[in-house]
Amino acid sequence: MPSVASYALHAVDGSFERTMIERREVGPHDVNIEIHYAGICHSDIHTGRGEWGTVPYPQVTGHEIAGIVESVGSEVTKYAVGDRVGVGCLVDSCRECDQCKAGNEMFCKKSVGTYNDTDRYGSQTQGGYSSHIVVDENYVLRIPEALALDVAAPLLCAGITLYSPLARWQAGPGKRVAVAGLGGLGHMGVKIAVAMGADVTVITRSEAKAQDALRLGAHHALVTENPDVFKTNANSFDLILNSISASINLADYLRLLDNCGTMVYVGAPEHPMPLDIGSLIMGNRGLAGSNIGGIRETQEMLDFCATHGFGSDIEVISAQQIDDAWNRVVAGDVRYRFVIDNSTI
Repeated sequence: MPSVASYALHAVDGSFERTMIERREVGPHDVNIEIHYAGICHSDIHTGRGEWGTVPYPQVTGHEIAGIVESVGSEVTKYAVGDRVGVGCLVDSCRECDQCKAGNEMFCKKSVGTYNDTDRYGSQTQGGYSSHIVVDENYVLRIPEALALDVAAPLLCAGITLYSPLARWQAGPGKRVAVAGLGGLGHMGVKIAVAMGADVTVITRSEAKAQDALRLGAHHALVTENPDVFKTNANSFDLILNSISASINLADYLRLLDNCGTMVYVGAPEHPMPLDIGSLIMGNRGLAGSNIGGIRETQEMLDFCATHGFGSDIEVISAQQIDDAWNRVVAGDVRYRFVIDNSTI
């Protein structure tokens, strides 16, 4: 098995170290990708630091991967050497169940995550903080020429996480959409919702973030430091995408919805929050959650972003800066996604 250079954690409280890991030999249907850029997702941090349960070490995280095809298996038909490609949160599934057939591979009971999972060969999956990755062609995405690889990388998680609910709840002309929280997820929600033609408002605690929201294309911004903002803007939105990971008063946000509106959670709060059911009943409002999208929808999202000429707002770092970048993500000190230059590994 070939060995490749990576940056890995070796303990729950450890720092990243340059490590050689094994990748599988390129099989008939596999694509070997030289990784050029890897985005840093907060999920990487939760996993690597053991906040979502025990993980095996060494652990190489990263599921926002963009690179170039270096070699392909003998039966690969979708990709060729030199193609610009990406890999997101999934690298396999059963391909036979109803969820897989419907394009919802993330719900397959045998889906395989890009890292911290076990593949069909019995090996631990390792992610994108690495020089190369080998993935079955059915779980590889094509990155359009209009998207630079560095700004495309975060689309493989942050982009699809916001695109999927916006598409499902039919954001578009005439729809009043609010994005709660302006971070790695939220800023993509703004860009995508605006491109879909919706009237877009950002809800944030920070006046500085409110100004940044307008720069990103939002039509309006609400600053929640003013407690009256919830009263004066009641019944204002058809759809709220909530990317806030902190505990909030759910009733305040739900009352911002118009009758029959829906608030969709894409962020993952650390602690449970109380819910006043009356805030749902009185306006026929809905409270929902949304995962990533499947492979087909992820490709659709990439093509959409390319057509409309945008990727993620990023700060490119070297592999030697990962530890500091993780700490800055936790502190909210990034505008809006860190992306590793994998040539520095």
